[in-house]
Amino acid sequence: MRAIRIHEYGDASVIRHEEVPRPMPGPGEVLVQVAATSFNPSEIGLRSGLLRSVFALDLPYTLGWDVAGTVVEVGSCVHTLGPDDQVIGRLDSGGAAAEYVVAAADTLVPAPTAVPLAHAAAIPLAGLTAWQAVFEHARITPGQRVLINGAGGGVGGFAVELAKHVGTHVIATASPRSTAAVRQFGADQIIDYTDAPLGQALDGPVDAILNLVAISPEQAASLVSLVRPGGTLVSVTIPIEPLDAEVTAMRFVARNDTSQLAALVKLVDAGAVHVDVAASLPLVDLASVHRDAEAGRNRGKIILIP
Repeated sequence: MRAIRIHEYGDASVIRHEEVPRPMPGPGEVLVQVAATSFNPSEIGLRSGLLRSVFALDLPYTLGWDVAGTVVEVGSCVHTLGPDDQVIGRLDSGGAAAEYVVAAADTLVPAPTAVPLAHAAAIPLAGLTAWQAVFEHARITPGQRVLINGAGGGVGGFAVELAKHVGTHVIATASPRSTAAVRQFGADQIIDYTDAPLGQALDGPVDAILNLVAISPEQAASLVSLVRPGGTLVSVTIPIEPLDAEVTAMRFVARNDTSQLAALVKLVDAGAVHVDVAASLPLVDLASVHRDAEAGRNRGKIILIP
């Protein structure tokens, strides 16, 4: 089969499209024919070696954390899935940037039926990050004012829709190229962060901020000042130290949780959450996607099809 692998850490030129043996499922595993994987910006840190202290890789390494596909072979001791089942999942060991991937059966959930199978590859990592930011860490409740900083990214779309599903007033930051998409997600107010400082554009304090973008320590400190006393600031990028003891600030790394992923799938099938695919590209274009991301040219979720 064909797969996208890296043999060393480095820039996007280390990404190779090559022939590798097709894997076989072991006990508790299934073989999935990949319909699509998706690009996540954190994979740049993985590829470059910046995350090696957190994610130690056995090289060569096949990229791809998100998978959507069809089960074609089942290993022993698997009773929940069978051939032809369509599934999605987050693969913490990677491997989805290939024609086939082996995955533990208990890391996969049935794919949504309301969207094309390949599009469902956009859900796992970004959707789980948004879910945990909204429900576990910010603990958003109906009627609150919530600022989502970086709503135009892959996590941002899910975060806006989940916050609106709760019943909050959502203020979103986005560049002009993402404004239309963020408005479709349901944001009540959109601030163009390229036009004016956020503090000047915001019409009063908010109950919670979800920070989804890489920012400087100075920008992080300015975000804290926008939260009302008793409010919360949750970041998925830079750690943020609260300057005010009355504001709770924290950073988290999303964990894999199939119960939450299954709940997300139900919301997608119910029409409460939409899967926005900004681009659908051949898997062989993954190196170019990495380059575009590093240059700031990507928007939203990009899926890659073998």
